[in-house]
Amino acid sequence: MYRTPTLAVLAPFALILALPAAAQSAAEQKMAATVEAETERHVALLETLVNQNSGSLNIDGVTKVGQMVRTELEPLGFKVEWIDMKETGRAGHLIATHTGNGKGKRLLLIGHLDTVFEPESPFQKFVRNGDRASGPGIGDDKGGIVVIVAALRAMQAAGTLKGADIKIVLTGDEERTGKPLEIARRDLIAAGKWADVALEYENLARDESGDKGTIARRSSASWTLTTSGKTGHSSGVFGAALGYGAAYELVRILDEFRRTLPEQNLTFNIGTMAAGTPATLAPNNYQVSASGKTNIVAEQAVARGDLRALTPEQEAKTRAAMQAIVAKSLPGTSAKIEFEESYPPMAPTAGNRALLVKLNAVNRDMKLPEMTEMDPAKRGAADSAFVAADVDTLAGLGVAGGGAHAEGEWVDLTSIPLQALRNAVFMTRLSKEKR
Repeated sequence: MYRTPTLAVLAPFALILALPAAAQSAAEQKMAATVEAETERHVALLETLVNQNSGSLNIDGVTKVGQMVRTELEPLGFKVEWIDMKETGRAGHLIATHTGNGKGKRLLLIGHLDTVFEPESPFQKFVRNGDRASGPGIGDDKGGIVVIVAALRAMQAAGTLKGADIKIVLTGDEERTGKPLEIARRDLIAAGKWADVALEYENLARDESGDKGTIARRSSASWTLTTSGKTGHSSGVFGAALGYGAAYELVRILDEFRRTLPEQNLTFNIGTMAAGTPATLAPNNYQVSASGKTNIVAEQAVARGDLRALTPEQEAKTRAAMQAIVAKSLPGTSAKIEFEESYPPMAPTAGNRALLVKLNAVNRDMKLPEMTEMDPAKRGAADSAFVAADVDTLAGLGVAGGGAHAEGEWVDLTSIPLQALRNAVFMTRLSKEKR
């Protein structure tokens, strides 16, 4: 298991940016000192954010977290806007803009205010045990918000924030996206078109080999498969009069998916399924129900699942293959598959890899190991995918931890100063590159 330094060990390490003599920067040394001095401040901020429930459907809670973040960003010179999203059934998004000198790369920072834990969840409070803390959304994504704030404060202290053009988009519905999607992600997509570089602050990926760089994420789409058949006494199943029934047609399709579609970086899960007379999917799309008897041929069947692909081309090809399989119905049956858009893929690109190369230059100067590419099959979808088609994007720049989306979600508190300094130096260097 990868071991992380304790806060006591990290502090002197963070203060020593072992830059080559020709590249020494007083500003970067000031950033290191600021991050060290403010470590406990940012742990306290994390506690405050975590203790305010902001489940995606908790409109008031998400709004309050947005207000908390506003009070952190406005003193740094950001103009903060709240984009109301009640028309999508969600609270809204926070967009903060820092206007610099207009000369360097424009940076877009992406995170989210909401969590998967609604008010009725028993998992509600921040609990600290030494250098480890747990709480709802502590890593996904309130820890990421804290890293953003800590890095920006370090930049301000060092004088490098003043000239930087930065836009922050913190969505309020990343965990349960509002609909219609074109409205829910309208402002994020627009910010991506404005930016020259996008940095996303979901959890830092870490394994036994060290910290990982995320240059790609797979898509996430849902599909609903429904089949119909003739019903009657089971003695007639497979015959000319009744055919195979809806259940066998559903099984045929799903089994052909399993046998013919698998390839690298592609998955298609079945979350729920049912067959009977009748079989129905609830309006919320999360529950199925069926009734019937063993001696009755099922008239209806339904299955619902997801589809994850690495590139738009892979997803389009897979959807076409699924449609073709569905069209080959067994005698006496019919079938239909529908796809619901959610998160597009963040495909691996040369531009994304170039950003990781630049981040690794920061790592070398901080005497940190270089970050290798994270296997995209081991990461979920995220909001960075909505901008990745328009701008070079690097993801997973938040805190390190584990157990996301489950009770007991935790973070390594030593990763806050580590990531704050890493990002402060990285953003400073990017913001000084010519557009």
